[in-house]
Amino acid sequence: MAFVLGALTVLGFAPFALFPVTVLTLAVLLGLWQRARTGRGAAFIGFAYGLGLFLAGVSWVYVSLHDFGAMPAPLAALATLLFCAFLALFPALAGYLYAKSPFPNGIKLAVLLPAVWTLLEWTRGWLFTGFPWLAAGYSQIPSSPLAGYAPVFGVYGVTLAAVASAGLIVTLWSRITAKDEGGRRKAEKSPKQPDSSFSFILHPSSFILRTLLHPTAFILLALWLGGWGLQQIEWTQPVGEPVAVSLLQGNVPQDLKWREDRIRTTLDDYRTLAQSSASRLIIFPETALPLFLDSVPRDYLGGLAAHAKKNGGDMLIGVPERLPNGQYYNSVMSFGSAPAQSYRKFHLVPFGEFIPLRPVLGAIVSALAIPLQDFSRGTARPRPLEVAGQRVAVNICYEDAFGEEIIRQLPQATVLVNVSNVAWFGRSIAPRQHLQISQARALETGRYMLRATNTGVTAVISPRGEVVTIAPAFTRAVVSYRVPGFQGSTPYVRWGNYAVLALAAVLIGAVFVTRGWRART
Repeated sequence: MAFVLGALTVLGFAPFALFPVTVLTLAVLLGLWQRARTGRGAAFIGFAYGLGLFLAGVSWVYVSLHDFGAMPAPLAALATLLFCAFLALFPALAGYLYAKSPFPNGIKLAVLLPAVWTLLEWTRGWLFTGFPWLAAGYSQIPSSPLAGYAPVFGVYGVTLAAVASAGLIVTLWSRITAKDEGGRRKAEKSPKQPDSSFSFILHPSSFILRTLLHPTAFILLALWLGGWGLQQIEWTQPVGEPVAVSLLQGNVPQDLKWREDRIRTTLDDYRTLAQSSASRLIIFPETALPLFLDSVPRDYLGGLAAHAKKNGGDMLIGVPERLPNGQYYNSVMSFGSAPAQSYRKFHLVPFGEFIPLRPVLGAIVSALAIPLQDFSRGTARPRPLEVAGQRVAVNICYEDAFGEEIIRQLPQATVLVNVSNVAWFGRSIAPRQHLQISQARALETGRYMLRATNTGVTAVISPRGEVVTIAPAFTRAVVSYRVPGFQGSTPYVRWGNYAVLALAAVLIGAVFVTRGWRART
C-alpha cells in the first residue's frame, strides 16, 4: 500500500498538478506509520513509499541512460532502480525517526515530523551534489494556497506546510474517531446510549460539524489561509520599460544533436529562428550551437551579433566554451549591442557533465554515449549579465533546481533566464517537472523566468509562478513576449534556506523543551 501511495503522489506534481493529492497521500502514509509497531517496520513503510514515488516520478533517468546514453537496457534499469532506492532512504529515515521519537502522537504528526521531513528533503538537495527533484513543496506550485509560503521560506517552506497539513489531517481524524470509539464503548456498557461507532455513516452532518469545530481544524485552516494571504502580497515591483523577448526552440533530436553531418543544419536552423525575431533580447537554449565557441564560424557569430544590434539589443547563446589550457565550460555567451559577457555553469550534473570518483567510475561512464563528460565549473558567485537594458541572472538546465544558488545573483538581477536541453529525457514527464521547478524559482524571487529549451518546454513564467505563454513541445518555435524587469527582494532572496532551517530547528527544539517541561511538572 505504501508503494502505491508513493506512486500516486506523483499525480500531485506536474504535468498532472493535482496538488491536494500530495497532502492526502502523505496523510495516509502518516496513518500507516501510526500503525507500525517497530521502528524497522516504519522505516520499511517509508522506504516502500519512497520507492514508489521515485520509480514513478523519475523513471526518466532510464530514458537518458538507455535511449540516449547507449547503456544496455538491463544495466540502465538496474542503475535507475538503485538510484531510486537510494532516494527512498530519506522517507525511510523519516519513518524510523517518527516511530522512535518518545512524544505524544499529535505533536509528532503536526510538529516534529514536518520539521524532520523538511530537513531530510533539504539534505537530499545537497548531499552528493544534491537531487531535490520531487520535493513535496513543488507539488503545491503555483496553484495551491500553500505556494504563498515560497517567497518567504522557499520551496522547503512549502514542503513544511504541506507535511504539517498532512499531520494535522491525521491528528484531526484520530481525535474525532477516538471520540466515536469512546462513545461506542460507553454504549456497550449502557444499551440505552446510541452506538456511535458508525457515526460518520449514520450521522454525517454531525460528524462533519464536530470535525470543523475541532481546534485542530482551525489550525489547519489558519495554515492554508496564511498561505493564501501571503499570495496577496506583491513582494517586488516592476522597474523600467518592458523588453521584447524571444525564446528559441530548435527541436533538434538528441540522437542527432552532436552528429558532424548535422552541425550545419542546426546552425542554419537557429540562425533562421533568430533572424525571424525583431525582439530586443533573443535567447538560445543550452548548447544550442553543437560546437566549441572557438570552432563556430566567425561570420556566423558576426551575423547574429549584427541582427541583435539592428534590434537594439542582444542575444544570449548557449554554446560550449573551450580555453587554451584545455578546460571547457557549459556556457551562455552574449552578442550584440552590449559588451560581450558570459555565464559559465557552476552546478554540474554528476555523470552527465562531470565524473565523480573518476578512478573508480571513469571506465564505466566513458562507455556511455554522453558527449563532454568533463566540464569545468564556473564561478559560484556570478554577476548578472547586463543585456538589452536588463540585468539577467542566467542559470543552465539543472541549476534552477537549487533555489539557494539562484538567489546569489539577486537582488541585482531584474529577470531570470534558464536555458536547457531536456531532449535527454524524451517524451517523459521530466520536462514538465522541470518547468514546475522553474515556476518555483520565479515565485521565490518575484521575477519573470524565461525558459529557452531545445525540445520543450519553452515558456515565460510570471513572478507569481504562472506560465503566461508556452511553446508546444517537440516543435520548432519562437516564443515572444514583452517582459518587465523587477526590483526588490522577497524574504527568501534575503534569507535563502536559512529561514526554513531555523524554523524547523525551532519546532524540533520546542518539542524537546515541552517534553522536558512536562516531565518536571
